[in-house]
Amino acid sequence: MDAEHAIVAGRGSYHNEFGMVITCEHGGNRIPESYRYLFEDDQALLDSHRGFDPGALTMAKALATAFSAPLVTSTISRLLVDLNRSIGHPRLHSEAIRNIPTKMRGEIVAHYYQPYRLQTERLLKKAIKDYGQVIHLSSHSFTPELDGKVRNADIGLLYDPSRPGELELSGRWKAALKICAPDLRVRRNYPYAGKDDGLTTWFRKRLSPAAYVGIELEINQKHIIQAGQHWPALRKLIVESLCRTLGSH
Repeated sequence: MDAEHAIVAGRGSYHNEFGMVITCEHGGNRIPESYRYLFEDDQALLDSHRGFDPGALTMAKALATAFSAPLVTSTISRLLVDLNRSIGHPRLHSEAIRNIPTKMRGEIVAHYYQPYRLQTERLLKKAIKDYGQVIHLSSHSFTPELDGKVRNADIGLLYDPSRPGELELSGRWKAALKICAPDLRVRRNYPYAGKDDGLTTWFRKRLSPAAYVGIELEINQKHIIQAGQHWPALRKLIVESLCRTLGSH
């Protein structure tokens, strides 16, 4: 599947008796060669938070390894096609792609977007079949400041409050993060609303609340760009907090 792929992580430190699937929709800023001419003057944009989510792929791999969970990732830039947007959403493509012929946009969706969703859906349904329920964790990061406004959180947990499993899991995870990392500000449904258009929202329309629990993990990029051991230590704390949340310690 080109840059979109699934790997089953080896057994990690924590074992679980529930289904879990990890995804990372914005893991890189790669533009396939046949479309690079459309972004010739946009390298700075590709390298920015608009091109990808720095640190999200590393965090996703850490979670997948720790919990021995299947991992689906993409390193294709969201500026080519945003895997966390639904077909028809105005921000599915960046302006550079919106201006190309419809047939070309369709080819991008067919080659990079649809295989990612189908692979994720296959793994979610397999976990539901095997365990009765699946926890889907979608790994993201957010820029510390957007449109001149500072984001007032270190970690965000996005979920749908109307789904009891997501409400409970996000609350327990926030409490566990408070224990493991008391200095961090953890907010639920911030800096975005969990019910906004996204991959987890798409699956909520297709899978029952009893079977599917979808949480988007959002990490402030100010922690990712720090030098030294800060970022590796934070990843470890996030894994440990989820382990505590799920009772897998």
